[in-house]
Amino acid sequence: MGKILKGMTWSHPRGYDPMVACSADWLKKTGVTVAWDKRSLQDFESFPVEELARQYDLIVIDHPHVGQITAEGCLAPLDVPGRETAFAALSAGTVGLSFPSYNWQGRQWAFPIDAATQVLAWRPDLIGAAPTRWAEVLELAREGRVLLPLRPPHSLMSFFTLTGNLGHPCSVTGEAPFADPEAGACALEMIRELALLIDPACLTMDPIAVFDRMGAADSPIAVTPLIYGYVSYALAGFRDRRISFTDIATIGERGPVGSALGGTGIAVSAFSKEPEAAIDFAYWIASGPVQADRYWRTGGQPGHAAGWEDDGANAATLDFYRGTRATLEGAWLRPRHNGYMPFQEEASHIINDAVTGSIAVKAAIARLNERFVQSVEA
Repeated sequence: MGKILKGMTWSHPRGYDPMVACSADWLKKTGVTVAWDKRSLQDFESFPVEELARQYDLIVIDHPHVGQITAEGCLAPLDVPGRETAFAALSAGTVGLSFPSYNWQGRQWAFPIDAATQVLAWRPDLIGAAPTRWAEVLELAREGRVLLPLRPPHSLMSFFTLTGNLGHPCSVTGEAPFADPEAGACALEMIRELALLIDPACLTMDPIAVFDRMGAADSPIAVTPLIYGYVSYALAGFRDRRISFTDIATIGERGPVGSALGGTGIAVSAFSKEPEAAIDFAYWIASGPVQADRYWRTGGQPGHAAGWEDDGANAATLDFYRGTRATLEGAWLRPRHNGYMPFQEEASHIINDAVTGSIAVKAAIARLNERFVQSVEA
C-alpha cells in the first residue's frame, strides 16, 4: 500500500477542486495518496495553524500567518538541500510578491498555488465598460449598481488598498505610524462615502457573498470596486451570469498600485510523519507545468506566472489574468509578524466602527496606529 497524506484547504471550489484533481494525477504518477479536507473561508482565515499542523501533512495557508507560524514552529521550511534548481524555478515564476510573501526570517514556509489581490469586478452584460476611476464607482453606487464586501477582514483590506493607491501604504514594521494620518483619514472617508450609498448588508458580506449576489440572473449589481479576484465567477456556467475582472479603479496618477495582496500557499507540517513525500507534492503542485494546465483547468487560480500567461486560461476566464496582472504586480505586502493576525481582526472592527459612524475617523486612525505598535511589540 502506498503512502497516504492528509491535506487541509478551504471549501470554495477554487480552493478545493484543483487540489483533489491534481492529487488524483499525483496518485497515478507516484502511488502517493493525498486526501483533502476543507474548511469554510471564514474558518480558514482564522483557525489556528498549529492545530491543523498536528492533524495534517499539507496545509493551505495565508501569507500573513507566517510570523505566527515561525514562532510556533509548526511548519517545515521548504528551502531544503538538493532542491535548489526546482526552488529557483518556483521563485522565478512568482506573480508580484506572491512567492516572497511566504518567506520569513530567511526561510520559505510555503509555495504560492493561488495568486490574488484586490481588483475590480464587473458585469459586462450590465455596463459597457469597467470604471477606471474612483469617481465613476461613486456614480454607479448612486444608481444602486455597486456592492463592497466589508465583513472583517475585508474592510481593512480595502483600507490597505486605498492608502496604498493614495501613495501612503500602511507601515509593516511599527517604526513609523501604521497609517499616515492624512492618507488614512482620506481612505476611511472614501469607504464611508461609498458605504452610505450601498446596501448596509455589505457589512456582513465577504467576497463570496458579493459574487453570488452579483452573479444572479436578476441582479442589478454591476460593480464591486475592491474585492479579491475569484476566477471561478468568470467561468461559463459557474453562476447564472459571468463576472469579469480588471485592474482597480485608481484615485491619483500612480496607476493600479497598492492593492492588498492575498492568495494562498501550500505548506508542510513540521509534525508530518512523511515530510519528504509532502514536500515532493508541494514542489510539484506549485510548479509551472501543473499550474499552467491541470490546476487551472480544474477550477484553480494559479499562483505561478505560467498559469497567468497561459492563453487557454485567459480565453476561458474573460481574460481574468491579463486583465488584473498589473494590479497584482503592483500589490502591497501586508505585515506578517507574530501578533499581526489578532491585530487584523481588531483593526477590521475599528474600520467598520468608523464606517458606521460609531467612532470618529481621526479617532479610528489613532486607535489603529496605537494597536499596531502594540501588536509589533507584543
